[in-house]
Amino acid sequence: MIGEQFPWLTFLVIFPLLAAIPIPLLPDQDGKTIRRYALGASLAEFGLIIYTFATQYEMGSPGLQLVDEFSWIPQFGLSWSLGVDGLSFPLVMLSGLVTTLAVIASWNIKLKPRLYYCMLLLIFSAQLGVFLAQDMMLFFIMWEIELVPVYLLISIWGGERRLYAATKFIIYTATCSVFILVVALALAFYGTGVSFNFSELATKEYSLPFQLICYLGLLIAFGAKLPIFPLHTWLPDAHSEAPAPVSMILAGVLLKMAGYGLIRMNIEILPDAHLYFAPVLAVLGVINIVYASLTAFAQDNLKRRLAYSSVGHMGFVLLGLAAFNSLGMSGAMLQMISHGLVAAVLFFLSGVAYERTHTLSMGKMGGMAKAMPVTFALFTAGAMASLALPGMSGFIAEITVFLGMATSNAYNTFFKAGIILLAAVGVVLTPIYLLSMLRQVFYGEIGEVKPPQDESWSILPREAFVALCFLVPIIGIGLYPKVAIQTYSAKTVQVAAQIETTLPNVPDAAPLSKVMTMPGAEQIIAPSL
Repeated sequence: MIGEQFPWLTFLVIFPLLAAIPIPLLPDQDGKTIRRYALGASLAEFGLIIYTFATQYEMGSPGLQLVDEFSWIPQFGLSWSLGVDGLSFPLVMLSGLVTTLAVIASWNIKLKPRLYYCMLLLIFSAQLGVFLAQDMMLFFIMWEIELVPVYLLISIWGGERRLYAATKFIIYTATCSVFILVVALALAFYGTGVSFNFSELATKEYSLPFQLICYLGLLIAFGAKLPIFPLHTWLPDAHSEAPAPVSMILAGVLLKMAGYGLIRMNIEILPDAHLYFAPVLAVLGVINIVYASLTAFAQDNLKRRLAYSSVGHMGFVLLGLAAFNSLGMSGAMLQMISHGLVAAVLFFLSGVAYERTHTLSMGKMGGMAKAMPVTFALFTAGAMASLALPGMSGFIAEITVFLGMATSNAYNTFFKAGIILLAAVGVVLTPIYLLSMLRQVFYGEIGEVKPPQDESWSILPREAFVALCFLVPIIGIGLYPKVAIQTYSAKTVQVAAQIETTLPNVPDAAPLSKVMTMPGAEQIIAPSL
C-alpha cells in the first residue's frame, strides 16, 4: 500500500509548521499577501487530509492504520509514532475544517498579521499531532506546543482583559498538563521495559491502586481542558476576550482533545480504574450540565453565555463515557463532533455581530434582526442545533447518550434514573437561555447600540460561506447520522467491549453492578439512529 511507503501522517503533522516558516519573509501590504498565503496553506492541508483518508484509510476497521513510526530517543524508549483509527479520524477531519474556516474568519486581522497566521498554522500542526500521536510522550509534547500559540493569540489580539484571560488559561491548562507528563513516566517505567507507546502501555498489567492514581491524574489534566467543574473557570474568560476565530478553534477543536484523551488513555490503558471512576464521571457530567445551564442565565456577555453552553454540552461527553457500553461511547464521540461544529459557528457569528456593534453586551443590543436579517437566520439555526432540535446533529448526539445510559446494566435503576433526570433538567434549561439570548440580541426594543437604517451591517458573502460550511454538516448529520457514526463505530464497539469485560469482577461494595451489559441491546437500538 502507498500508506506503507509514504509517511502520510507525518507529512500531515509537519506541513502546517513548514508552511509557517516563510511567513516572516512575505511582504506585508495590509496583510493581504500573508492572509492569502495562510489560507492557501490551510486549504492545502485540509485537502491533504481529505485525500489521505479518501485514498489510504479503510473505513470500518477498528485497528490503527497508516502507522508512521521510527525510534526517536531509543535510550528513553521515545519514538515518533503516529497512527489513525476511529477515535482520531473524525476529530482530524473536524480539526481541518474548523481551522481552515478560522483562517477565513480572520480576514480582517490587521495587527501583526505575520505572527497571527504563524500561530494559527502552529496550532494546526499541534492539534493534528495530538489526535494522531501513538506515543504518550509525543502526545504530551504536542499538547504543550498547542498552549503557546493560544496564549499569544488571546494576549495580543484579545479584548480589554486579554492578559488576565490568557494568563488564567495558561495557568490552568499548563499546570494541570503536568499530570500527563507524570503519568506518562509512571506508566512507561512500570514493570519491565520502558515504552511510551499506547498499544504497549495498554498490554501491561498494572495494580489497581496504581491505575486509580494514574486515572485521577489524567482526569485532572483532561478535566481542566474539557473543562470539568470546578476546573472550568478559565474558559468563559478566554472566550469572552479571545478573537472570534480563536474561540472557534478553542471550542471547536481544543476542548475535544481532552475528550479524546479520556478515551485513549483513561479508558483504553486503565480500564479497571475506569470501572471505579465511571460513576464519578456520570456525576461530574450532570454537574457540568446543570451548573453551566443555570450560570448561563446570569451572563450578559454574548460569548460568555456561549462559553457556559460549551461547558454544559461537554457534560454529555462525560455521561456517554460513563455509560459503559458502545452506545454511550458512540454518543460521546458524536457529541464531540456535533459540538465542535455548533460551537464554532456560534462563536463565529458572535464575532460577526461584534464587528458591527462593537459590543458583546446583550443588554446594549436589541432589535438587530432588521439590520442583520441573514446573520439572525444563521444565528438562529446554530442556536437550534445547540439546543438539540430534532433534525440537527445535537439532537442525535444527546439522545444517543441518554439511550446509552438508560440501557446500561452497569448501574442500578435508581442511579440511572437520577442521572438521566438531572441531565434532562439541563436539556430543558438550554432552550430557555439560548432563546432568551436570541430575543435580547435580535428582538425587542433597540438598545444603546443603534443599528443603521442602510444595509451596512449585512453579512458578507465570505461570512455567510463560513457559517454555511458549518450548518450543512450539522443538518446533514441530524438527518443522516450514519455519515458520522460510521467513522468511529467499529472502534467504539471495540473499546466498549474491552471495558465491559471488567464488569463481572466488580466487588459488592463498588458502585457498579456485577451484571454484564444486556446482550443485543446495542444492535437493537443503534441501527435506528
